[in-house]
Amino acid sequence: MADINPLLPVSSSDGSSNLTGQATCRRPIKVVVSIFFGLLTVGLFAALLIRNNGPVDYVDVHENERGSLASTAFEKAENLKPVSRGPAAGVSEKSNWAFGGDLPDYPWNNSMLSWQRTAFHFQPEKNWMNDPNGPLFYKGWYHFFYQYNPNAPVWGDIVWGHAVSKDLIHWLHLPLAMVADQWYDKNGVWTGSATILHDGKIVMLYTGSTTEGVQVQNLAYPADQYDPLLVHWVKYPRNPVLVPPPGIGPNDFRDPTTAWLTSEGKWRITIGSKINKTGIALVYDTKDFINYEMLDGLLHAVPGTGMWECVDFFPVSETENNGLETSINGHGIKHVVKASLDDDRHDYYAIGTYNDRNGTWIPDRPNIDVGIGLRYDYGIYYAAKTFYDQNKKRRVLWGWIGESDSEAADVKKGWASVQSIPRTILFDKKTGTHLLQWPVEEIDSLRLKGKEFNQVRIQAGSVVPLDIDSATQLDIIAEFKIDSDALDKATGSSDASFDCVTSGGAAERGALGPFGLLVLADERLSEQTPVYFYMTKGSDGNLKTFFCNDQSRSSKASDVDKHIYGSLVPVLRGENLSIRILVDHSIIESFGQGGRTVITSRVYPTKAIHGAAKVFLFNNATELNVTASLKTWQMNSAFIQPYPNL
Repeated sequence: MADINPLLPVSSSDGSSNLTGQATCRRPIKVVVSIFFGLLTVGLFAALLIRNNGPVDYVDVHENERGSLASTAFEKAENLKPVSRGPAAGVSEKSNWAFGGDLPDYPWNNSMLSWQRTAFHFQPEKNWMNDPNGPLFYKGWYHFFYQYNPNAPVWGDIVWGHAVSKDLIHWLHLPLAMVADQWYDKNGVWTGSATILHDGKIVMLYTGSTTEGVQVQNLAYPADQYDPLLVHWVKYPRNPVLVPPPGIGPNDFRDPTTAWLTSEGKWRITIGSKINKTGIALVYDTKDFINYEMLDGLLHAVPGTGMWECVDFFPVSETENNGLETSINGHGIKHVVKASLDDDRHDYYAIGTYNDRNGTWIPDRPNIDVGIGLRYDYGIYYAAKTFYDQNKKRRVLWGWIGESDSEAADVKKGWASVQSIPRTILFDKKTGTHLLQWPVEEIDSLRLKGKEFNQVRIQAGSVVPLDIDSATQLDIIAEFKIDSDALDKATGSSDASFDCVTSGGAAERGALGPFGLLVLADERLSEQTPVYFYMTKGSDGNLKTFFCNDQSRSSKASDVDKHIYGSLVPVLRGENLSIRILVDHSIIESFGQGGRTVITSRVYPTKAIHGAAKVFLFNNATELNVTASLKTWQMNSAFIQPYPNL
């Protein structure tokens, strides 16, 4: 039987649905285990042999005029028109309608669609997934919860999916952790975070959308704290524990963070919101996760950034190469604030100094503050969440990778969205401004056949094919050495104002770029996705290096995203240019300069699939020769197993 009083004594609330709130505000705000393990071990090997791509009947979920969710039968996929999903219910846009637009649907066949499903990225068996929720390591298992629609491959009817792993790579799906069955989360069990207490107990805070569409914060906890799989969850009987405070809109109060300890021994959380167009992070203290006190000030606010979703807050060490538990503070510690911006659906972060006494945070460099500076990822990547992995003393980052094809195509294939490969995250001691993201070391266990290509000379204007048997599942590590004489001779030119996003992509030739790799390319290069560097030299003689991903020729299909992504990447004196690329069918994750700049893209080729997918080196610069050295590995598939029906 679940302990319904897992923390401190319950407040005197009568548990009714009156939204008066339990927070004290100083002033209104202004501004099963061995069986499962055996089944997992056996089942993992079976996963490679079985893949269900059969047709599935789906239910469409749309928003009525009040923003609640209603279900109707889907039309045939070819008749579907793009619609907006999410904003009417008070969350960010979840549809990929902007990519498909009113363009005609491409006639995808089963071979193309089945190829798009990833082999070693986490995703459910079917249907829609978005934000990562409450990741943690507990009693030998990594737990991953996620926003999930069990009824259709589009956003709606959101509940919490749940899976466990021993290594963050191979997964066992578990029953749904929480469903929308109470008045305070009837319109959606939305994003939340886990906190592990001193005694090892777990609490989960999450946002619920009430029957009236108000965003409130709720408490849940495991029904059995001794169960390492945490299969069953209990919602606190007197939820909600927090409601929007005065001055905050009913749809502008969501996504509580993992709690951290203050110097006074209280637990502290932050929740994303906005005032007009200023993005803000509210701060609350609690002793029991039931009663809360809202601090007078804000953790941080940035004008013009709009609603902050999925706020994250965590410490990083300036000196050590390991992650830190969320409550760590003191000398040699910086703190990161990250926000997912509702307005543009990107994740921004900044590094700064945290004041424990008043609960505020100040960026080290205001010109690259949250929302106006650095991003976790310059491609398709949103709603990211970190957790401290006490098992390996590292901080691990999860992120949602949405689709960028048409909704009609998603309905045909029966699923939408995946999660990124989990990444470790560290302070970049060399730049002092950036974080370093890198795939968790466990991904290396999937490496199979490897090849090396040493000192490959790539002349200006040339393309060099690489002899790789299969290029659909790859891990590539490449280093590029530049002709120093060409750098010295290059003069300041008009391309000093170059920008990846507004450029002509890899086809735009400059004196010092572009050069890099073409992945998921067919033999004739009619489809290709370049991942590359582009260097410019200003009139002052200073070099700038850009790291880009060009989707403009990634597919012959008409209803997919073909944007160009990328940004500046710091390159320090004495450093060669380096790239790591993980190719997994329709996902390309690219890490520049050890993870200072990262780009994730979704590509949907029609020709460069299965055995027709190739890899090339290229150099489209006009005045620069480049020497490349590479290591490549074929990648095995991960075992991602359904929950056994015992």
